[in-house]
Amino acid sequence: MGRPDPAGEIPLLRRLWSGGHLLPDGASGGPAHPVIRLFGRWVRRPLLPAARLWRRNIQLRVVATTLLMSLGVVLLLGLVVIGQVRNGLLDAKRHAAQGQAVGGFEVAEQMADRKSDNRGQDGAGAGAQDSGAWLNALVEQLASGGKGAYSVVALSSDSGETAYVASRGPRASGDVQPDSVPADLRRRVDEGRTAPYERYGKIVHAGSGDSEPALIIGKRLDDNNGDAYQLYYLFPFTQEEKSLSLVKGTLATAGVFVVVLLGAIAWVVVRQVVTPVRMAAGISERLAAGLLQERMKVTGEDDIARLGESFNKMAQNLQLKIQQLEELSRMQRRFVSDVSHELRTPLTTVRMAADVIHEAREDFDPITARSAELLWGQVDRFESLLSDLLEISRFDAGAAALEAEPIDLRDVVHRVVDGAEPLAEAKGTRILVRGAEAPVIAEADPRRVERVLRNLVVNAVEHGEGRDVVVRLATAGGAVAVAVRDYGVGLKPGEATRVFNRFWRADPARARTTGGTGLGLSIAVEDARLHGGWLQAWGEPGGGSQFRLTLPRTAGDVLRGSPIPLEPEDSRRNRRPSDAVTSQPAAERLAAVPAQPRSALPADTAAPSADPTALPGNGARVVRGTPETPSDGPRGGQEPSARPTPSNEGEGRPRGR
Repeated sequence: MGRPDPAGEIPLLRRLWSGGHLLPDGASGGPAHPVIRLFGRWVRRPLLPAARLWRRNIQLRVVATTLLMSLGVVLLLGLVVIGQVRNGLLDAKRHAAQGQAVGGFEVAEQMADRKSDNRGQDGAGAGAQDSGAWLNALVEQLASGGKGAYSVVALSSDSGETAYVASRGPRASGDVQPDSVPADLRRRVDEGRTAPYERYGKIVHAGSGDSEPALIIGKRLDDNNGDAYQLYYLFPFTQEEKSLSLVKGTLATAGVFVVVLLGAIAWVVVRQVVTPVRMAAGISERLAAGLLQERMKVTGEDDIARLGESFNKMAQNLQLKIQQLEELSRMQRRFVSDVSHELRTPLTTVRMAADVIHEAREDFDPITARSAELLWGQVDRFESLLSDLLEISRFDAGAAALEAEPIDLRDVVHRVVDGAEPLAEAKGTRILVRGAEAPVIAEADPRRVERVLRNLVVNAVEHGEGRDVVVRLATAGGAVAVAVRDYGVGLKPGEATRVFNRFWRADPARARTTGGTGLGLSIAVEDARLHGGWLQAWGEPGGGSQFRLTLPRTAGDVLRGSPIPLEPEDSRRNRRPSDAVTSQPAAERLAAVPAQPRSALPADTAAPSADPTALPGNGARVVRGTPETPSDGPRGGQEPSARPTPSNEGEGRPRGR
């Protein structure tokens, strides 16, 4: 990892990689150096458009893949063809060179035999002085028939061991240097005596020093005096190289032409298939946007044409069905609205009569008095149902209007809690408010927010089985949140999303002691959406439930997260038997949506204020207060609180009981 630092035992490279911080022995390295991260981003930035185009353009991918595969096939075929041509040229050159060399060796032997015979007739020793001239004549005669086709070199048999004798020096035709013959071939020729040997080498030309590959064939012979010498034929591969270069150029030109042609063919073919698909995709997007009259242009009778016809039929059927459903929905909304309005007049009369009867119930017999009470209660419930139906019809018709103004959610929560006190006292439930020490300001419609919170608190009291109900407020960044936690029957898996359906009940056999209409949560979730916020539910069987309302602090802003986690800290999954009172310090996590991670503070630490620019999902922390055990909690678990400022946990507002 590099040379150790004199000031410590940590290598310099590791210090740079860890961001310049000196790490203790055994500690793990930190993140990459900022310079390295900056360099990585700088390298990736120009590649992002190309990568995006590659992912989105199927025509480009098909054509590029075709080009790459075609190029690979052409290269493979080119290598095979060039290898075959090279081997054929070498074999032909070798056979021709062997025939030429064998003929030349025979001619040299015949010339030496004739010279020996002439020397025997003229007298011994007369031809010894003509050995050098004889070699010159031999080389000139053998090389005269192969101008440019081959060269001839004559060397003394012992030229590699002793100095040349003047009359027996090396002879070579043209400008070929005798050193072109390798030393190992000369040794093999000397050792082989009369057998010819061949080897691939290079011909070196005198003066220019240029060299060219060649096939060298040599044999040991006897001259006119009977002395041994070496005769070599050097066959250059000049013509073969020209032929091979011509083949390579032809193959390269043909390969480029074939690859370009295949790419153009692939582009045309894929375009014929992709264009209708792109058209179908564009029309599908317009259909999804509500333009139900869009249709594909169909030409021909092929598969694409049949696809277009099927697509148009599907779009036509969808348009017809959607129009029918819209008409039916419009009629239903109008029916509900008209009935609700028409029922108000007789209901007012019935209400007045019921009030008169209810006030005079003391003069009736017990059965009639009880009937008067039931009549008065059901008329009240009927009025609530009509109001909810009218409100639902406004949401369905898109006529609901938001009258936003800056409000303090603490005031809304206190009004809701005060209104729920009679029911809480009847149920033996205590309502605790947490996080109300600092203002929780947001631009919202106070009437709608109060209606949502009233519904959540009343439901929590009704389903809380007489246990505590905790209302938490928190604000962070551009969002505010109110969570209502109960410890009653809870919700089964899958019911957290169905609980907002109209007239849905977790337990159909359970009586509505508060006279609920079954539309409260449906209206509440529509109110939250009208604000641009969220209304979400969490629950576990027998462990209670928590409903969280998250609103943007400024009307019209987009939410990025919530200051309160959807799943509370005292859920079964989050609780640990070993730390019922303590929690992990420095373990604060984000509260993302929809899955909510956990967060905790030390038990003896006051809750810090939330970062006003921070939101979950944006690198911020969710701040919570110190857990507090309810005085009469049914589960013995911790009650975490979410609040924006430090406070004493014992200042919650007990209500009821």
